[in-house]
Amino acid sequence: MDKVLTLIAGHGVDGLDSSLVFEARGALRALGAEVGPADWLSPDRACDLPFTGIATSEADAMASRILEGWAVDVVAQPVEGRRKRLLVADMDSTMVTGETLDELADFAGIKDRIAAITARAMNGEIGFEAALRERVGLLKGLSEDCLQKTWDRIEFTPGAHSLVRTMKKHGAFAVLVSGGFGFFTSKVRDACGFDVDIANELIIEGGQLTGRVGDTIIGREAKLSTLNHYCAELGIAPHLAVSVGDGANDLDMLRAAGLGVAFHAKPVVAAEARVRVDHGDLTALIYAQGYRDDDIVG
Repeated sequence: MDKVLTLIAGHGVDGLDSSLVFEARGALRALGAEVGPADWLSPDRACDLPFTGIATSEADAMASRILEGWAVDVVAQPVEGRRKRLLVADMDSTMVTGETLDELADFAGIKDRIAAITARAMNGEIGFEAALRERVGLLKGLSEDCLQKTWDRIEFTPGAHSLVRTMKKHGAFAVLVSGGFGFFTSKVRDACGFDVDIANELIIEGGQLTGRVGDTIIGREAKLSTLNHYCAELGIAPHLAVSVGDGANDLDMLRAAGLGVAFHAKPVVAAEARVRVDHGDLTALIYAQGYRDDDIVG
């Protein structure tokens, strides 16, 4: 079998009903596919259906129709190159649950104002670079101490540590690339075990934010360039990379990777990405690569 359809139960739900797997298997056969036996990667949570004879897009569309209304994510892909050698991940609303800049703005009493600009930028309604400079400009004069206070509020997305650690255990290289700031990405890098973190620089003088950022802005083009750079450095083709993110500035790197995952993404991203995780946590990316529970590093 040269392709595989993976069904993954959403985070916090009761589990993946075996009747849904049986129904999906029958529907694959009805489309003309030859289908192998169901292979459970995680009992009641993640199951592979190997198949051949039809396109992955057909399998994906079929499964999405059958599972509409169920908290189950679907990934259809070739078997070859399924386990990726490079991870390129966004930070805000991906590796961590919130937007670090929005939380920082809370200490200036303008969280709602900043969050509204963030939402428009992440949905592609306004340019990322201009939006970043505008938001940071509104924080001029904020005490540097608020960076640590913001970090103290941050929560990791379930599965964040396991995703990085599992891939690294099996030989992958892990890169965190963010339109946020190095103060935060360095902490996420260390906590999760990323090899590299790349982010914007907040300019601080006299213990206060100046309202300015470094000259190089990490946006849409920089994220794609990061993926391409590390593919070249590792000597691999992009189909051996997995990328994950939620905003419009992630779209190009999602399209370029062999497994580009829109994670609980903004509407414009969800509409354009081929692979979506709408219900699960970051362990969905582990199962999508064919890892089993015994392979996962906590």
